[in-house]
Amino acid sequence: MFRFILSFFGAIFSVLTLGIAAVALTIGGIFWMYGRDLPSHESLAQYKPPTISRIYSGEGEIIDEFARERRLFVPAESIPDLVKQAFISAEDKNFYTHAGYDARGIAAAGFEAIKTRGKTVRGASTITQQVMKNFLLSGDRQAERKIKEIILAARLEETLDKERILELYLNEIFLGQNSYGVAAAAQTYFNKSLSELAPHEAAFLASLPKAPSDYHPVREKERLLARRDFVLKEMFENGYLDKETYEAERAAPLRSVQNGDFESFRTALPPRDYFTDEIRRQLSEDFGEGEFFTGGLTVRATIDAQMQPIAANALRRGLEKYDRGTGIWRGTGKKIDPALLANEESWRAALAKVKVARDVDLESQWYPAVVLEVGNNDARIGIEGVEDDADGHLIPAKDVQWARKRRPDGSLSSKAKVAGDLVEVGDVVLVRRMTDDSDGSFIRWTLRQVPEVQGGFVAMDVNTGRVISMQGGFSYQHSVFNRATQAQRQPGSSFKPFVYAAALDSGYSPATIVIDAPIEINTPQGLWRPRNASNQYYGPTPLRTGIERSRNLMTIRLAQEVGMDVVAAYAERFGVYDYMGQFLANALGSEETTLYKMVTAYAMFANGGERLQPTLVDRVQDRYGKTIYRHDQRVCSDCSDPDIRSGLGPRIVSNRDQIMNAVTAYQLTSMMTGVVERGTASGYVKLGVPVAGKTGTTNDARDVWFIGFTSNIVAGCYIGFDRPRPMGRSAFGGAMCGPVFQEFMTEATAKYGGGQFAIPPGGTFIKIDRFTGARLPNEASGPNVVAEYFRDGEEPIFGLTFDGGFAMGSNLPLFEEVIESGRQVTTSSGETAVVGPKADFGTVSSGGLY
Repeated sequence: MFRFILSFFGAIFSVLTLGIAAVALTIGGIFWMYGRDLPSHESLAQYKPPTISRIYSGEGEIIDEFARERRLFVPAESIPDLVKQAFISAEDKNFYTHAGYDARGIAAAGFEAIKTRGKTVRGASTITQQVMKNFLLSGDRQAERKIKEIILAARLEETLDKERILELYLNEIFLGQNSYGVAAAAQTYFNKSLSELAPHEAAFLASLPKAPSDYHPVREKERLLARRDFVLKEMFENGYLDKETYEAERAAPLRSVQNGDFESFRTALPPRDYFTDEIRRQLSEDFGEGEFFTGGLTVRATIDAQMQPIAANALRRGLEKYDRGTGIWRGTGKKIDPALLANEESWRAALAKVKVARDVDLESQWYPAVVLEVGNNDARIGIEGVEDDADGHLIPAKDVQWARKRRPDGSLSSKAKVAGDLVEVGDVVLVRRMTDDSDGSFIRWTLRQVPEVQGGFVAMDVNTGRVISMQGGFSYQHSVFNRATQAQRQPGSSFKPFVYAAALDSGYSPATIVIDAPIEINTPQGLWRPRNASNQYYGPTPLRTGIERSRNLMTIRLAQEVGMDVVAAYAERFGVYDYMGQFLANALGSEETTLYKMVTAYAMFANGGERLQPTLVDRVQDRYGKTIYRHDQRVCSDCSDPDIRSGLGPRIVSNRDQIMNAVTAYQLTSMMTGVVERGTASGYVKLGVPVAGKTGTTNDARDVWFIGFTSNIVAGCYIGFDRPRPMGRSAFGGAMCGPVFQEFMTEATAKYGGGQFAIPPGGTFIKIDRFTGARLPNEASGPNVVAEYFRDGEEPIFGLTFDGGFAMGSNLPLFEEVIESGRQVTTSSGETAVVGPKADFGTVSSGGLY
């Protein structure tokens, strides 16, 4: 009997032993099988999470940020214990004691699944397992993935310490609202840093990892509140909060940015504009789009935050002036269903969803509004972000009487007399406050519209190439296309300085005489007869007068004399074109380029002919603060010298190439000051410092330009329709772009100053008559006397005339007969002298393509 009992228990023991061994072998086999081809967990030790790239102004203010996943990386030692404790209490209270997986938690989850017959299945994953799932595995709930997760978690615990694992988790996890990681989430939900969070706010964030969309702070407020209170209870039971703190935090209301309890961090950011978007475009090309959006770059922009809105509004004012002058109302083209206008809540919600420009602040902020009612004379509107008053907000009849409405068939109605002639119920419009200029008091609301005509503006430092302002259109939110850098347009007469530069470097001088007379040129398209904007001809004329008055025929003859191959080489050297066609029409600016390239080229005239690399970025640093790009490569030989005398600055040594003779640059600059003082830009540009520049107007005024510069700042503007078409007979570069330049540069010179243009060594001043090119005595003075700078060693030859080798058309007049036979000038000694006759210049114009 005793032997039987021993045999029986022995058999049971053997079965149990074999069973345990079989189970152990099975489990071991499963883990071996699934553990063979797992991804390497060791890469997590060098993990660089995708983080936000931020753009800063020169003053250190954040002006924009870019990211695919909005994440702010925070090392473990900088994450407050309170935040760690909240997440550990919510997700894995045994985090600091388990070996990567929680066997008890897994068993409890399995028991619950069996008990509910699979209706309740919870993950039971530890924080370490979640790290492996987020980084190396998929998010499905298959048993295979869970086994792999456990294997990798155990391996990771042997490789990294707990704090490093927690760092990976708290920086990687998605917490809703495009926020990845706890730092970004704290900013998104509370506009706070991690160190500023209260316990109930840390518990709020710790409630979100399971399903952020299921715990939205507005739509699922009660559900989130319950989850937050549960996390606070866990923190209390785990000893992280005392009873008094727990009860106080549990009683705190659920507050968030989304609920309107805090101001959003985004309100501190200016609206995205053309400047920062162009930085994105350029750096994505330079560093790769992936690195820019995920690399956590710190970008120091060249933008002048004070001058940028001035540039934007200068261009906007010019565009709106032209648009209002056309007298055509287009509106926004957007409507809201009249059924939604019955109550304020519904129309405000509908209006908030309409995509219209909200980034315009011209004279005052422009607001989206909806027409709620149209009366006999006025229209009542509801305005986004503005409370209704007792009488409602009205658009009176007198505000619409400037415009005609374009009908669906393209025809124009008669000029509006009452508000109902322009707007209908449900129309979405833009409005702004009209105020009294004397005291700023409110007068009424006035209708506005984004102009159909568009344009661009760029301003930069002539010595460094730093772009201080850029505006690529009327409104970035209306159109993100950057017309300053992306629009290919014909520069028209603003290209002529490159023809003159080629001539001056080829031995010509500002006093060289070129015939201004008709030309006939056979082309494959037929006979080309270019003409001046005035439709007149002026005979032998000095180069200076040719550029001041923007003479087309002189420019063509000069280009023929110098050679279009030489002109093209100059344009390419200055970066206006990569490859310029060697056609005579291109001497008048018929080949397209960008405003950005033209302004950069003009900067090289201003700085004495040194090559310039334009930039919107001073410096780029990686996520660790290492500088990976710096624009200014000039050498500061004295910057480290502590013995620099008081009042003296360090010497900056330029290492840039000289792409143009400095004397030529000064000669051209001097000639272009004449454009501003008495040429095609006179009357539009007048600053308190010397200014040089050139206007440009293309055929039928499809594009109008003005680019000008002082001794330190260059700025340029172009205006035209996106699909080029004539802007009218009164559209000229000086008249349309000149005021834009004037408005901006008035403020720029007040801030940056300006002085005389530097005179390079190697030349001598000789006085000449600016109409005839004749040499005058050194003592001569008068309105027609100009001191031209001639190179040393090059004896100027006066009286020599160039015609470009063109034959004259037999049936065309040579030039307009000059009636006046001569005129007197007064010398410095008080004596008088008679000089050549003065030509009749006809209508002042910016020239162009004809």
